[in-house]
Amino acid sequence: MILSCGEALIDMVPVPISGRGSGFLPCPGGSPYNTAIAIGRLGVPVRFLSRLSTDFFGEILVDRLVKNNVGIDLIPRTDQNSTLAFVKLEKGKEPQYIFYTEGAADRSFSPEDLPQKLPPEIRCILFGSISLTMEPSASTIESLIVWEGGKNTADRPIISLDPNVRPFMIRDKSAYVRRFEGWVASATIAKISEADFDFIYPGLGLENSLEKVLGMGPRLALTTLGPKGALALLHKDDGKVLRVSAPVVDLPVVDTIGAGDTFHGAFLSWLELQGKMSHSALAALTEAELYDALFFANRAASLVCSRQGAEPPTLEEVEGLK
Repeated sequence: MILSCGEALIDMVPVPISGRGSGFLPCPGGSPYNTAIAIGRLGVPVRFLSRLSTDFFGEILVDRLVKNNVGIDLIPRTDQNSTLAFVKLEKGKEPQYIFYTEGAADRSFSPEDLPQKLPPEIRCILFGSISLTMEPSASTIESLIVWEGGKNTADRPIISLDPNVRPFMIRDKSAYVRRFEGWVASATIAKISEADFDFIYPGLGLENSLEKVLGMGPRLALTTLGPKGALALLHKDDGKVLRVSAPVVDLPVVDTIGAGDTFHGAFLSWLELQGKMSHSALAALTEAELYDALFFANRAASLVCSRQGAEPPTLEEVEGLK
């Protein structure tokens, strides 16, 4: 089972309104939330961990989790408002966001909201995105990751990071980068987009940035390259680094909302479906297996890009796309 930690919010997505220009359609979202939905649709057991509101937006968020086979038993509820994110979409550009988070439920995720002990069936914990730019949620999730990732046991969970950087949420870049490197050091898998690297290590270059991240301690460093596919570096036990890339599938692109989240969820789902979700199995991945995992994740991301909004595919849809 996979545990997804972080924000769950309402994306206010622009839509045309006949005779009135445009308006906004409320859609459930948030990077870790979307990733949990992607995993659930692929048939992999998954739970979500965050503080969510009891307002009507919170009910929409929880209902979507339930309908997509995501466990909600670890979610504390509160009468605080849900986070809102207004989205601006322009053809050929990354989506732009404005977040309304002050006093919101997911932002207020606190140490007392953490379970005293995680269920033993959890084999992977994923985290990231704007939940790591706001307090107390950032410190709460960080404490969980450091504790679980630092266990000196063979069955300790895989820790997977996707920072999904939103620069306008970061007031002190130097402080953020220092903290980011701490998260990377606690992670087993670091999935970082090309756009994220451009912000975190400007001018360093993609290959050098990926190697820098791998040198901080993760077993596996992944980067998504938009239409150019994805690239992975796997640190083997003998000290060698396995370098593997895989393409996307050429489908019409409607928008890219949820593409990185779906990739992350699909990659982790492949590991779980193939019985590779352990530290020993991850270290032993072959070039062919790593390619299969990347291509599986790319197919899922290609499908979500062919749809409006974050609507991840099912396992049947991914396997049917060659």
